[in-house]
Amino acid sequence: MESFLERERRRCGLLLPIFSLPGPHGTGELGPAALHWLDFLAEGGQGLWQVLPLNPTGHGNSPYQSPSALASDPFLIGLESLKEDGLLEKKDFIGLPGLPGSRIDHSAIRPLRTALLRKAVSRFLAYGIGPDYENFCVKERDWLEDYALFSVLGDRFATADWTRWPTSYRDRKRSALERAQEEWAAELSTYRVEQYLFQRQWDQIRRRAARLDISLVGDMPIFVSHDSVDVWSRRKLFDLDEAGLPRTVAGVPPDYFSATGQRWGNPLYRWEQHREEGYGWWASRFRRALSLFDAVRVDHFRAFADYWEIPAMEPTAVRGRWVEGPGEEFFRTMEHALGPLPIIAEDLGILSERAVALRDRLDLPGLRILLFALDDYHENSPFLPENFVENCIAYTGTHDNDTAAGALLGTEEGATRRRNLLLKILPQRYGHLHLIDGAMAWLAESRARWLILPIQDILHLGSYARMNIPGTTEGNWTWRLMEKDLELVDRDLLRRLGAR
Repeated sequence: MESFLERERRRCGLLLPIFSLPGPHGTGELGPAALHWLDFLAEGGQGLWQVLPLNPTGHGNSPYQSPSALASDPFLIGLESLKEDGLLEKKDFIGLPGLPGSRIDHSAIRPLRTALLRKAVSRFLAYGIGPDYENFCVKERDWLEDYALFSVLGDRFATADWTRWPTSYRDRKRSALERAQEEWAAELSTYRVEQYLFQRQWDQIRRRAARLDISLVGDMPIFVSHDSVDVWSRRKLFDLDEAGLPRTVAGVPPDYFSATGQRWGNPLYRWEQHREEGYGWWASRFRRALSLFDAVRVDHFRAFADYWEIPAMEPTAVRGRWVEGPGEEFFRTMEHALGPLPIIAEDLGILSERAVALRDRLDLPGLRILLFALDDYHENSPFLPENFVENCIAYTGTHDNDTAAGALLGTEEGATRRRNLLLKILPQRYGHLHLIDGAMAWLAESRARWLILPIQDILHLGSYARMNIPGTTEGNWTWRLMEKDLELVDRDLLRRLGAR
């Protein structure tokens, strides 16, 4: 499998989730703000925009704990675009409470945006559906119908935990599902229309990005939430007991980040069953992702080689075992079904020899994080820019790291140590630059084919702008970029990085 990156030119881009875009309605959204962001990238000579998963968020508001592996998050639908389409009116926004701009208050925005979306959907249906909507429903039927039904049942029974639904719905009895389709037809249409409106707005983003020669880089979580339509509708594919509860769950063992490891809680796959079905569900996931993005980062790549299996009754990740994953056969099957795959292996953390060998046999580009080189410094570190291979994507840090300013410019011992080390090893030709700008310039000169930088690092923002702290569930996924922040960007630096 030839790496798609080998056919790409050297490029630079920025990492910013959709929900972190600036805008007036409590969370970043598609529409004018996203289009303006693309223009900003193009003016700065940037050729890449990496976002996080677009799936609906789940526990802890995490995009990696989604109720659907194939649906898109309706809370990212641009309300301003709905006004332009005549689906919302100015009066619909009168009396709405003010929402913070720099942080997402998830508990506040959900009821407000839900009410506005419902008004827009009602008007869409009242105006009369057209062929575009009908074609969308036919094209995406394989996942859309189950998603809509799962969402309606979650509303009706006040929980997404499908194991607590009445048995006939929990076990997908045909008579019960047919009755639900008839009785709750209007609610089902609401969820279909939301997905269509998202797709229509995202297609506008894709067209603008293509015109500006900007590639969109997405993200595919390897695991799905137990409280998801995927597990409910395809129980045989997951390691569940007769009641539908997980027997084993995903995570990673103890390491220098955590003495008890990380117990993510996602149900694990029954890979033999996937193999028997020709990995069809996975092919649907990849097909959907590649219809949205130009390239896709596959989260926790190691699990395709070997994964940490934790008994579901264990409260931490300490007691578990390594189990062999589907390996090369899986990716060859995907390639046979879909053609060459523009995918990126998220190969961070401690990799086994099997995982490294799998990545290299598939010739998949991996990630190189400069901050990692400062935490475990040695001259042969693969995270030092002079040791990068061409077939990789370079970062200062990802959404799971502290910001560069937080990691380097703080007063705590770790920041002081990293800062002093970077001052020693940073090439002298960058001595006239701000420390973070020098680090980014160093990355830009590396052999890495792509360079992707969090916008927080371009702006030198501190730890308060961190996106996520792995292993925690509170306070993550809330940071937003402010419009005024863009005025502070060093455009000359951005263009120099973009000209790498």
